[in-house]
Amino acid sequence: MITDILLDGLFAAFAGMGFGIISNPDRNTLPYIAILAAIGHAFRFVLINHTHTDIATASFCAALVIGLASMAFGRLKHTPTTCLYIPALLPMIPGMYAYKTVFALILFLQNLNTEANVQLMHQILSNLTVTVIVVAALAVGATTPTFIFKKLVYSMTREKHS
Repeated sequence: MITDILLDGLFAAFAGMGFGIISNPDRNTLPYIAILAAIGHAFRFVLINHTHTDIATASFCAALVIGLASMAFGRLKHTPTTCLYIPALLPMIPGMYAYKTVFALILFLQNLNTEANVQLMHQILSNLTVTVIVVAALAVGATTPTFIFKKLVYSMTREKHS
């Protein structure tokens, strides 16, 4: 069980760093992005697999953890939180659900006027719903700390003048 959680976090850390490199932040922030991705993804993994939480709720909770931790790391590195949490969130995008949505949509369009359309429409709607809700949960969860601690987030990247 611990090995699965650590491996999930490790793979998410590599993916988060990859997304971080693409967005070209300060190189000193890459380890923080990796830590955020690992913590968030491992937390979601635990919620889904060990507490049987649904993927949307688990994603929201993990994004909230990433958002709060990015505030601490942002303050430490004088970096905007968005530079830290956006690459860390990207490994949690539900790509398989999005893929299944598009695949079922293509099959639906290729098989118009057949009896399989009802089943395909069900697949399209269910996978699309999961994709949209999880992406929205990630966005809301990660940005909630920014709205709650607005002054703190704004002052993070500013130097104090005496």
